[in-house]
Order: sequence, then C-alpha cells, then structure tokens
Amino acid sequence: MLKTRILTSLALAAGFLAALFLLPDMYWALLMLAFITIAFWEWGGMSGMGKPWRHVYTSLAMLFGVIVVLADDIGLLTLQPQVMFYSILAATLFWLLAAPVWLMLRFNIRQPVVLAITGFIVLFPTWLALVSMRGISPWLLLMVMATVWIADSAAYFSGKRFGKHKLAPQISPGKTWEGVLGAWLAVAVYGLVICYNLSLTYWIIVGLFGITVLSIMGDLLESLVKRQAGVKDSGSLLPGHGGVLDRIDGLTSSLPLVMFFIYFPTYYLVLESLYA
Repeated sequence: MLKTRILTSLALAAGFLAALFLLPDMYWALLMLAFITIAFWEWGGMSGMGKPWRHVYTSLAMLFGVIVVLADDIGLLTLQPQVMFYSILAATLFWLLAAPVWLMLRFNIRQPVVLAITGFIVLFPTWLALVSMRGISPWLLLMVMATVWIADSAAYFSGKRFGKHKLAPQISPGKTWEGVLGAWLAVAVYGLVICYNLSLTYWIIVGLFGITVLSIMGDLLESLVKRQAGVKDSGSLLPGHGGVLDRIDGLTSSLPLVMFFIYFPTYYLVLESLYA
C-alpha cells in the first residue's frame, strides 16, 4: 500500500510539474478544470446524489468553468473578476466561520442540495486559485502546494511512528496531535530553507503554519463528509490515495484563502471600477 502510494505520488508530481511550467495559461486552466470536474463527481457521490443528478451537477460545474475561461473571448469582460471576487470571498467565509463550527459540532448534513452548494463553495474557488496563483507565479503556487504536501506527508509518517493522542477520533481516528506537531516541524524546516535561500523575511513561516492549519481543516472536513456518507475514499482513480478529493482536500481550504489575503484589496478596486 505504501509503495503504491509513493509511486502514485511520484507520477502525479512529475506530471504536475511539467504542466505547471510548460503549459500555456489556457491549457493549464482547462487541465485543472478537468481535475476539479472529477472532484465534483466524487463530491456528488458523497452527497448522496443518484447518477443522473451527479451527471447534471458535474456538467454544470464544468460548463460554468469553461464559460469563465472563455469569458473574455465571448464578450463577458466583467465575468472573470466578479466570479473570482465572490467565489474567493465565499470560500474564505466558509473556511473561517462555517467549517470550524461544522467540524466541532459534527453536523450530519445529508441534504443533497445543501451539500451540492457546499461542493461549489469548496471546489470552484480551489480551481480559480490554481489558475490565478499560477498566473502570478508558478513558483508561488508550487511553494503553497508544497507546504500542504510536506505537512500531509510529515503528519502521516510522524503520526504512524509517534501518534498516541487522537486529534479528532470521531471524524478521522488515524489523525493525531503528534502528526500535527510533525507537520509543523517539517513545514518550519521547509520555511527556513525557503527564507534563507531566497532572502525572505522569516515571518513567512508564520504564514506557512497558517496554511498547515487550514490544510488539516480541509482534510478533516472531507473525512467527516466521507464518514457520514459511509465511504472510505472519495473515489478510486488514484492507486494508494483514493480519489482526486482525497489528494486535494488540504488544498481546497488553503489555496483560496492564500488568494484572498494576496488579492482582496485588488479585487475590491477592480470591482469598484467595474460598477463605477
């Protein structure tokens, strides 16, 4: 199982890096939309939708994404900044206000409509962040995603080796506080290396700690939805990992919020000019 997990991770990393640095912007956006569309399909399954409604749900998500990508070409010049602003804002409010309450009280939400809306709030801003952050700098996107991956791997191995105190036993029994500590330590080392080599302020490490906390929250939320749906994995596309959602759960909560703190003042000015 571990060998399969590692091999899948290496294959994904190689393909991701090639796409990140080589693909034109349009093809990158469409490739990421394809992955997010698969995640929408998996979310629909965990939400209790039957196959016909899952097809409708996934198709609507994909169609909306294509419209956003092609907005400038079809004359919808104000669509992209508006969608970006409201989607990232909705995701930020969800992860900072709603998700912590959902996790603490372990709400058993099984209404497909509510979960379908939640899926859009969780997944669509993730795709927008993948596209927008890469537009700023592929290296910035890689740095943020690497933080999540390092935290996830460190939490997994340190939890396996040292884990005794459960983090959220009724949500994800395998996660431990020792795993969280291992994630923080690994991210701290990663942050020190980045700051030293790029001559950046060491306050960036505080931000990386925040990304780590957010990624754990995203992981826990997906675990809660899976547990309440009675499934172990969101899908079976990725050997050793499960589904696409199982691989990107930590990104759904971290990427949109990083974009919020980078771009929110700019979003406001853009919208102000659009509505002036």
